[in-house]
Amino acid sequence: MVRRARSMVRSVRHPVPVLLAVLLVLAQIGYPLSEGAARDRITVVIVLLSAGTALTHAAATRGTRYALGFLVIVSGLGLLAEMLGVATGIPFGCYEYAQDRIGPSLAGVPLLVPLAWTGGMYPVWIVAGIVTRGTAGRVVLTTVGAVGWDLFLDPQMVADGQWTWCDADSGLPGLAHIPLTNYLGWFCVGLLMALLLAVWDRAAPGPAQPRSGASLAVPVAVFLWTWLGSALAHAVFLDLPYSAWYGALGMAPLGVPLLIHLARHRSVEARRAG
Repeated sequence: MVRRARSMVRSVRHPVPVLLAVLLVLAQIGYPLSEGAARDRITVVIVLLSAGTALTHAAATRGTRYALGFLVIVSGLGLLAEMLGVATGIPFGCYEYAQDRIGPSLAGVPLLVPLAWTGGMYPVWIVAGIVTRGTAGRVVLTTVGAVGWDLFLDPQMVADGQWTWCDADSGLPGLAHIPLTNYLGWFCVGLLMALLLAVWDRAAPGPAQPRSGASLAVPVAVFLWTWLGSALAHAVFLDLPYSAWYGALGMAPLGVPLLIHLARHRSVEARRAG
């Protein structure tokens, strides 16, 4: 037992992202318990903690230059896509953000939004790398995972009034107020992000990204919390039963293989210990 405890302590090699991930979970628990201005402040904290967890983990495992490159690719492309979307309706459809609720804006897009892209895409990218071996598979699953994440994110934020859609009658059953063009836009932007990340993953200096092990525990835990925790929160606390199902199913192509991988890894470790 003592040896196992010491092994667990040694496995937590990156305490900063671990701490930020714990704070992220606590903040997200507080979200459905709040309302009004307090909920807006919690939203800001959640985004900052999410991006902070992603970037500190990337820096700890791959180096600071890799983390900065990840930020530039995902947040940079995310900001450009959002600015284009607000101005022209391409690629997501016609929509607009509420102003002065979650901080300053640029061209109608709250500056917090690009950081949300980084915080959400990082665990999806890492998990896609765990459950696939080839670059093409990782790119595809990252894209699918991004759309799956938005099946949670968009209904939650629209219900909170953070943005509104011009077309409120052409979405999925139960989510008609979010047009299908939104998910097509997410697929296109997510695909481009994943392709650029695949290039950066090979070109970036520093150690290669491990495919499994304790060093990936933080993004894996954040992914599982986002997938399963969001399904529970939407179904029970936020009165969003449709997005609970859509999001759970949308992230399942990543989540189910991950659970199988973790179960097999645990079985192998148990046999070794025995």
